[in-house]
Amino acid sequence: MSKITKYLNQLIIGNVFDTPEILEAYSTDGSALKIKPKFVAFPESTEDIRKLVRFFNQIAAKNIPVSINVRGSGLDEGGADLGNGLVVSTEKLNKMLEIDSRERLVRVQAGITLKELNTALSVSGLSIPIGGHDNDTIGGLISNCPVDSYAGKYGGISKYVERIEVVLANGEILQTMRYRKYAAAKKTAEKSLEGEIYKKIAKLVKKNESLIAAIRKNGHEKSGYPRIKDVYKGESMNLAPIFFGAQGTLGIISEVILRAEPISKKPVRAVATFKTLGQACEFMKKVKSLKPRELNVFDLKILQGARESGKNLDGVIRKLEDGFVVFMSFDEKKNYCLKKLSSLCNNKSNNAKIILEAPNNLPALNEFQNALPNYLGNTRNGERVPVLTDFYLPKENLEFFMNDLNILREKLGLDLAIYGSYDTSIYNLRPKFNLGDPDYNKKLATFLRAGAYVIERQGGKLTGGTPEGRLKAIVTNTEMHEPEKSLYEEIKRIFDQNNILGSDIKLGASSKFTLTHLRDTNSPRIML
Repeated sequence: MSKITKYLNQLIIGNVFDTPEILEAYSTDGSALKIKPKFVAFPESTEDIRKLVRFFNQIAAKNIPVSINVRGSGLDEGGADLGNGLVVSTEKLNKMLEIDSRERLVRVQAGITLKELNTALSVSGLSIPIGGHDNDTIGGLISNCPVDSYAGKYGGISKYVERIEVVLANGEILQTMRYRKYAAAKKTAEKSLEGEIYKKIAKLVKKNESLIAAIRKNGHEKSGYPRIKDVYKGESMNLAPIFFGAQGTLGIISEVILRAEPISKKPVRAVATFKTLGQACEFMKKVKSLKPRELNVFDLKILQGARESGKNLDGVIRKLEDGFVVFMSFDEKKNYCLKKLSSLCNNKSNNAKIILEAPNNLPALNEFQNALPNYLGNTRNGERVPVLTDFYLPKENLEFFMNDLNILREKLGLDLAIYGSYDTSIYNLRPKFNLGDPDYNKKLATFLRAGAYVIERQGGKLTGGTPEGRLKAIVTNTEMHEPEKSLYEEIKRIFDQNNILGSDIKLGASSKFTLTHLRDTNSPRIML
């Protein structure tokens, strides 16, 4: 145990480790990367986080920089929760602290998972309707602000967050709320880092009004700190939006107050198959008017891949060799929606085959919902590493994108089967790579850049669904316009003068460092 580790263990109630086994376990996440930290900390309170951050900020001021990266459940696919300095795990910060069921408000620690929270809320007939992974932490959801599969109907995590408690880079606590003009002016006069942040952000927004207006028009970009556009609402000011998608680079989220919703009814499901993407898109356009909870589309190759692994999917894809599958679920007006779907599929021009949920086809629908995890988790002959994931494509350009994708498939020799949410316009590509191939890093970088080009060409955004982290930063840091980049760099300096919070992710990510830290073995932490 090093002297620093011993000192930190004396400093906090939680634990700090530098043992090889723990460092190894926290060197991988849901991404294609492996980066071994020097320390892993498990704080058990906000005060623990404050002491850790204060210590590393003080030594950074003496030119001994150690980057701090925050980690929830280790599901991040962009590598933002990995680092070669201190990794702060929020695993122990997993308590529901307060609930006001009448006002539907709940206060939680940042490390509580979506499943843990919704299980606890269900006793009061409430939930947070997010279509994320059960093990996503609330702090992680805010930090990454993903466009989840329910977001088309329910709006995503930002809609349910009332207040955020954040530990700033010097150990101070900032608690967000909306301040009217007079209260905001008082805040800027405070002699503290928080006061300085309010004052400097206010000046920065005023100075960059036209640039921020342009960012506001481009609503599908999550790289940098684009939610600066939402800090002001009229003349009132709230810093909470800027932390959505910041990936722990502006402060460490310790507690959150959320507004819950009444639990929705158990959804009914339906699956329809089509010979062409055009037919599937025409069908989904009409289904969207029924306000589905989910409306997802899959290349049939994904189901065929799962079937080759032993999944019984004949009840869904039948004899189709090529085509697309649409999955839908509805939690309102269920009988009406099922009748409407049936009539839509009776239109012979669709050439559609549909399965509506009923007692006799539950096994087929359950098998279908397990097909994607099976496809992604099959590591035989390579791994489907998450590189080109959660990107935005306009609905009207989806078919054109598929034409470009066919060209890309032939050029790169990769199996490029698309899947994603038609409702939110967020899609994914997960081709297999041989991690032991000496040219693997070059092939992955080529695929990332070529895919990003095709996405941009069709009016899409590489970071439309999640922020850039490390991997996507290879592209976004070189493509971002200089005025916008300068604005975001200034925001980072305002919050983190000594650059200790996630200093090597987002704008601070290095293409060379990232590509030399690609894993060369399959990840032991695949969670589906």
